[in-house]
Amino acid sequence: MPQGSSHRPHRVAVIVDEGTNPFEVGVATELFGLPRPELGLPGPLYEVTLCTPAPEIRMNHGFFTLTGVPGLDAVDRADTLVVPGRPDNVVPRAPDVLDAIRQTHARGARILSFCTGTFALAEAGLLDGRRAATHWRWADSFRLLHPKVLLEPDVLFVDEGDILTAAGSAAALDLGLYIWRRDHGVEIANHVSRRLVFAAHRDGGQRQFVERPVPKVRDESLGPLLAWAQERLGEPLTVAELAARARVSPATLHRRFRAQLGTTPLAWLTGERVALACRLIERGEERLDVVAARSGLGTAANLRARLRRATGLSPSAYRRRFGAGGGEALVS
Repeated sequence: MPQGSSHRPHRVAVIVDEGTNPFEVGVATELFGLPRPELGLPGPLYEVTLCTPAPEIRMNHGFFTLTGVPGLDAVDRADTLVVPGRPDNVVPRAPDVLDAIRQTHARGARILSFCTGTFALAEAGLLDGRRAATHWRWADSFRLLHPKVLLEPDVLFVDEGDILTAAGSAAALDLGLYIWRRDHGVEIANHVSRRLVFAAHRDGGQRQFVERPVPKVRDESLGPLLAWAQERLGEPLTVAELAARARVSPATLHRRFRAQLGTTPLAWLTGERVALACRLIERGEERLDVVAARSGLGTAANLRARLRRATGLSPSAYRRRFGAGGGEALVS
């Protein structure tokens, strides 16, 4: 496990400030605070603590009032600190909240922000010269307030190593599942995503949600086609075959993929094949040519290139980090 000892759960603290969005607090507790007996592990991998700068905190629009939780000194024990968003982004954060964020980062803990929580990290001075994401609706005001931050307007989240920022409330789920995958591998992350009934990885960025979040006329769901293709990733599927299966032209299939998934059929297919290759490596398959063939990536050279592009790791490095067998090298 990152940052925390393998003999105890990874400690996650969530700062609940005045006006905090309760949905994002719920996302943090759902992701990291629930027991997960389906994983078959001897104990929890994470434990969550909520903390507040005052004994009583009114959350967004006064829908909830939070009392009886620890103060900000609870962040001193955290391996990961989560900073949810709030709608009043131009109102400065309380100095003690900003100090808690700075001190947590200074001692080496991991920092996550959800949606407009990025404003708090920028206000604390943690993001100057670094990449970050925030909700597209507040991107212009963020740039005006924090011009030294390298805002990425089209992505769902940004990983800067010790600081990770999610673009919106639902993108907090994307980031959280990414954290599960980074900490514990694809297999466990997929268990968590299935329990959430949420995709383990969404292709495309938040550009697909800007200004037209819901098309006026919905195309037929791609669900049955995607399920059919996922059962045949090792076969030489083409976009033309996918279109024929869906009984539409390739051009219409492209439009549906763009509208519903924010990506192209070929990019989606490649992403699914890379994800399958990752699962095969994690399960202990050591022969690179077998992984490439079973995942539909064809050759060991193509597998190496695709995996490095998707994860930044070679197959051997990926197996050392996530594989069940540890540091053994994959062989062609």
